[in-house]
Amino acid sequence: MTTLPPLPMTRPKLTALARQKLPCSSRKIPRSQLIKEKDDIDHYLEVNFKGLSKEEVAAYRNSYKKNICVDMLRDGYHKSFTELFALMERWDALREAARVRSLFWLQKPLEEQPDKLDYLYHYLTRAEDAERKGQLLEAAEHYEAFHQLTQGRIWKDETGRSLNLLACESLLRTYRLLSDKMLENKEYKQAIKILIKASEIAKEGSDKKMEAEASYYLGLAHLAAEEYETALTVLDTYCKISTDLDDDLSLGRGYEAIAKVLQSQGEMTEAIKYLKKFVKIARNNFQSLDLVRASTMLGDIYNEKGYYNKASECFQQAFDTTVELMSMPLMDETKVHYGIAKAHQMMLTVNNYIESADLTSLNYLLSWKESRGNIEPDPVTEEFRGSTVEAVSQNSERLEELSRFPGDQKNET
Repeated sequence: MTTLPPLPMTRPKLTALARQKLPCSSRKIPRSQLIKEKDDIDHYLEVNFKGLSKEEVAAYRNSYKKNICVDMLRDGYHKSFTELFALMERWDALREAARVRSLFWLQKPLEEQPDKLDYLYHYLTRAEDAERKGQLLEAAEHYEAFHQLTQGRIWKDETGRSLNLLACESLLRTYRLLSDKMLENKEYKQAIKILIKASEIAKEGSDKKMEAEASYYLGLAHLAAEEYETALTVLDTYCKISTDLDDDLSLGRGYEAIAKVLQSQGEMTEAIKYLKKFVKIARNNFQSLDLVRASTMLGDIYNEKGYYNKASECFQQAFDTTVELMSMPLMDETKVHYGIAKAHQMMLTVNNYIESADLTSLNYLLSWKESRGNIEPDPVTEEFRGSTVEAVSQNSERLEELSRFPGDQKNET
């Protein structure tokens, strides 16, 4: 049996007192004293240990497991207590279910292995404490130790989840917080390095959802570092896993991230394709905030390209969605976008009327100046004037393209 090395830890008072009576302790107390009834033990303690409080007497009388759990709760380590207690409960259940037919029955319960309990107590509480204080490097070290302790073990919690998987999740969460700090400080190489490590640990956990999350944040880190091709490769992996898991919401998030990469590369046409997919997923899954974000991003690209009709449609969709959400800050933001796109759209139409320089166009302009309402599209041809609403929209988009690229228009003529 492997002996665990001593831990550099200071035990809480109750735990230290309880450890004195353990069989493995250097302090020898007759076994007969340990099995006496409560009153006899209290009397023994009163005689031999003057000045002990009731809590300390109880600590001496209780099991080492119970004292460790009490210390965790008393010091506010509720998360660590939950993880440790679930581990011990599951271990007992496995032994009881297997009985003598399994090697599990030959192994001692965790409550009878004080050194292992000390290890679990030490690493779980130190990691939780460091995480609370924002000492992410220290937290990562403790979670790494906890992860190593659970590697190759079949320990599970009360829901049947592997404790090694729980260690992986805790470690990944800490790595992600740590990488966020690094990205804020523009330490891109260090952030990517730690997220690659997180990705490897996620694969070890054999949880596809966790593996996908690790790929997503790694892809965003490559995007921040302007490593666009690598970002696309990693995010493509994320989308494939999300597709395999039939996770539409994650897939939509992946499309959004890929669109950002393509937009940074200047690949606007491809970015539009992915944003349209994102819009469709958001609408089908009633994700209003995603729909607002996707529509706004799409509108920004159309506006930049000079496709003002399409930009107005996207911004109007975003604005209408915020009205349904009753979100005033979002309404104000999308209203500005929508107003700018409408102004560009009207400016294009007015310019076309001015350039036409005929009586009909002049009448349209005068009528618009009097009402300041919506201005009618420029009647470029008789066919345009007699077309359906759908044809009007198509021709208007064509006008936008021609206006955006006047040099090409001259070459065609």
